[in-house]
Amino acid sequence: MPFAVADSLVARGISPVLFALRGACDPAGVQRFRHHWISVGQLGRATRLFRSENCRDLVFIGTLVRPALSEIRLDWGTLRVLGRVLAAFRGGDDHLLSGIGGILEQDGFRMVGIKDVAPDLLMPEGCLTRITPDRNASADIALGREVLSALGPYDVGQAVIVIDGHVIGVEDIEGTDGLLARVARLRSEGRIRAETRRGVLVKAPKRGQDLRFDLPTVGVRTVEGASGAGLAGIAIAAGNAIVAEPQAMIEAADAAGVFVIGLSA
Repeated sequence: MPFAVADSLVARGISPVLFALRGACDPAGVQRFRHHWISVGQLGRATRLFRSENCRDLVFIGTLVRPALSEIRLDWGTLRVLGRVLAAFRGGDDHLLSGIGGILEQDGFRMVGIKDVAPDLLMPEGCLTRITPDRNASADIALGREVLSALGPYDVGQAVIVIDGHVIGVEDIEGTDGLLARVARLRSEGRIRAETRRGVLVKAPKRGQDLRFDLPTVGVRTVEGASGAGLAGIAIAAGNAIVAEPQAMIEAADAAGVFVIGLSA
């Protein structure tokens, strides 16, 4: 996703600079763009590099396994705001990202989101595939949206799987891919008796989430996981979620017989 965002900016005549986190970013992809490497915890080094590149607008994009505090390489810039960093770690992912974003904003930077810099990557409204949700799938989507709305204040996850009116699984620290793999395993163990091609993966931002950070994302891998879990389809919030390689995702979904639909607000 970081490279898709960078490509979107380049296509509009904007020159991006990537500040890649060591151990979390693909070196081959980074080489295509002007870039600098930083380590988690190096807020001081990061802000110096931002200023040296005349970067005022910053966007957080990509995935990162939350490190233990003992694994963070603290520099003076981080120690200066250590109390706020510690407070940011005491909560879910949205709380963490918003906390770090707030620290950077106090240093004079502006945090922006995908909706601001690469709107072409956002999920459109409506069904993208040949197959569309039937009445059972539509009911599962409605229940999934209710569940995510209820869980939002707890900053738990952005995805839920509902099969025939039963909540089968909620996304946690393992992420959406892990959730789909778990449901596939439960099917193989006979714990889920519903027929295949039943049920829906529903993804949406958490209620009250800062939409500049950590938007839900779907792509080919999501389709493969949903198919492997025996689901009928994927429903994702339109306008507030990211689609990675949309054409490849649609082709994969049509081949697998899985629908993908963008939900209105």
